[in-house]
Formats: sequence, structure tokens, C-alpha cells
Amino acid sequence: MPAFAGSATAPPEMTTETLKEVRVFAPATVANVACGYDVLGFAIDAPGDEVVARHTDEPGLRIAKITGDGGKLPLEAEKNTAGVAAYDLLKHLGMLDLGIELEIHKKMPFGSGLGSSAASAVAGAYAVNKLIGEPLTKKQLLPFAMAGEASADGAWHADNVGPCLLGGIVFIRDNQELDIAQLPVPKDLWAAVVHPDIEILTKVARGILPAEVPLANVTQQIGNLGGLICGLIQEDYGMISRSVHDVIAEPRRQKLIPEFYQAKRSAMAAGALGFSISGAGPSVFGLCEGEESAQKVGEAIAEVFSKVDLGNQLYVSRVNQTGVTVIG
Repeated sequence: MPAFAGSATAPPEMTTETLKEVRVFAPATVANVACGYDVLGFAIDAPGDEVVARHTDEPGLRIAKITGDGGKLPLEAEKNTAGVAAYDLLKHLGMLDLGIELEIHKKMPFGSGLGSSAASAVAGAYAVNKLIGEPLTKKQLLPFAMAGEASADGAWHADNVGPCLLGGIVFIRDNQELDIAQLPVPKDLWAAVVHPDIEILTKVARGILPAEVPLANVTQQIGNLGGLICGLIQEDYGMISRSVHDVIAEPRRQKLIPEFYQAKRSAMAAGALGFSISGAGPSVFGLCEGEESAQKVGEAIAEVFSKVDLGNQLYVSRVNQTGVTVIG
């Protein structure tokens, strides 16, 4: 596991256990945000996954139940994203003999581009950490949640896990070092996210990207990423709008999403600041100024998919600045 910038070198002291059970919610995330491939992401309020962790008399970690997965996910902890994250945390703390069971409730679609694997991994690590007295901070849980997500797709990038765990808009300077920072969120920044009812495997979406990119495209992408960060810091919606452009991944991945460019034209015509693919897709998003604009943009995008009989779900949300949280 790569070193985590700023993490503790030794497990901190435990606090007294007081909880018998904890239920947590981990939100969906929009990764890449157009110009920040693998280094930028933000959380939204819904959908998300829930994980329940509880103490048991039988030593060891096990998964008792999974719902909402259609039988696709393994109950073996060592093969499950939430289980891997929780196991690695307990191993780090020297607590593998503790009896803990998990329930995982999947409430977002697989292969949606909304960070489903990341949400389960984050929820697993966070729920267990809470259950045992919260020995680590949220930020210190990052490498364990990352290990869980990586077990699903083999990739090591924090643009889903970071915002899911911490909330807000997260920038990753270095994925190997897990050197991350939370960026300011303009008060009227909203997102309209639409998930069309198709599945795109992350491995497929990553596989169609080129191994090398022309220098001109790299220069343009760096400018857009810098512009977006400046726009967020300065609450400059014009700068944000001019910067939400992807010249590397979107031109290649758009062919995997039916009616992509029509959805983009409709979103921009409806007033979106910018429009692109959420993560590996097929979900798409529009950044907007204000809730009313986001609702209008979201409905315009959804209408494009509906016209070709493609079922879809619309989520209109502020940037979720809480991240994973206890709900019961």
C-alpha cells in the first residue's frame, strides 16, 4: 500500500468501545470533473451506499448480508471492497481477532460512473473505525478505503474515494502518496447528474484511452484544470464555465454513451456552466449556478435520454461537503 502523506506511522491508542452497532452512509461522487482526470472529484447528496457494522462474539471479520446487488457481490470479506477496506484497517490496528460483522446495502447502480465501489469501501472502513471507538481520523482512513476500491478495479486513484470520505471537492496532487487537498466550494455551485440505464465497466472505459497524449492537449488540459481550481477559489463562475472542458478522455469515451453530444448541447442550452462524463461513465453531469438552473439542466439532459427510450435517473444536488457520515 502506498504511503499516505500526513498519516500516522503507528496506530494511535484506542478509545473505550461504546457502540454495539453503527450504520453509515457514503455518498456518490463525480470523478475527473472534465479536466481533472484521476486527480479531481466531488461528492453529491444522493445516491449512496449504506454499511452496518456490529460487534459479534465470533472472532474475525465477516459479511453477514448484502442487499441491492442482485447477487453480484461476494460475501467473502477478502473479495469485497467494503470487506477489504475494513480488514486492512483492523490489520493496521492489530485487531484482527475482534469479532465484527458487516451488512452492505447497495443503493446505487454498478458501472454507473458514480463511485459505487468507492462508496462501499469508504463505508466499510468508516463504519468499523466508528464501531471500535474512532482511533483514526477520516483522512487517516484514506489508504484503507483506497485498498478496498482498488480490489474492485485494480486502479489506484483517489478521485472517488477522497470526496466520498471527506466531502466537498477534492484535488489529488499525487495518487501514490495520497497527497490530497479539499478545495473551496462556491456557495451557489450545484450539480445535475443523470445516470442512463446502461453499464460501462471502468476497465473498458480506461482501456480505450491512449497511452500517450499530444503535448498540445496536455497543455490545454493543464490550463483548464488550473482555471477550474482558480474559479472555485475565487467563486468565479465564468472561469469555472470556461474551464470545464476535457480534451483527453471525453472525446474517446463519449462513444460509449448514447446521445452524448445531444445531451451536452441540451445541457449547455439550458444554462449549464459545463458538462462532461462522470468518472468512467455512463453518468453525465452539468455544473450549474443555483438550484433552479441545475433542475432545468438536469431535466434537459434526462429528456434527451428519454426520447430514445433510455431509462435514466436524475440527481440534483449541491456539492456534498460532509462525505461519509453516521446515520443511525
